[in-house]
Amino acid sequence: MKRALIVLISTGLAAPLFAGDLHGKVAAKGVRDSADAVVYVAAITGKTFPPPAAHAKIDQLNLVFAPHVLPVLAGTTVDFLNSDKVLHNVFSPDTCAEKFNLGTWPQGQIKSYTFKSECAAALLCKVHPEMEAFVIAVPTPYFAVTKADGSYTIADVPDGSYTVKVWHPKLKAAQKAVTVAGATQADFEIAR
Repeated sequence: MKRALIVLISTGLAAPLFAGDLHGKVAAKGVRDSADAVVYVAAITGKTFPPPAAHAKIDQLNLVFAPHVLPVLAGTTVDFLNSDKVLHNVFSPDTCAEKFNLGTWPQGQIKSYTFKSECAAALLCKVHPEMEAFVIAVPTPYFAVTKADGSYTIADVPDGSYTVKVWHPKLKAAQKAVTVAGATQADFEIAR
């Protein structure tokens, strides 16, 4: 153990001594299934996280945004690809996303937008009003989207006490205090 710690210190690598997976289920009441809830660790006092250099991606294919819900670390740039043979547009009416409008572009082209701050931004298309998606910009890199059965796993959460939040496109948000100690389970129930 001492040798591993010395190697980490001498190489300048900083890693938490203990981390585990935060996992559980979100029961979404009043909707078809429990998919598309975003579970994330809220802001941690005294900690900031640099956004990734790699861009996140949302495709527009068959007149649908894919994925429907995309969580990202605040500061992440999202690329919007048009894979359809028709023109598409991406805009958000939400103030937290600066009410951006990327204009309209043809198949094969990409336009990008950086989600600078914590935000739940609806994405719409002026050309196809039935299209809708969401980018959820969160303050930590510890997040996951639930599967249809409500299950989620957030890997490598450092041991400690946190506020864990749940966002859903149709249901009320929820949160609770969770102490992570190795593999830790936290279940939620959300409703209208």
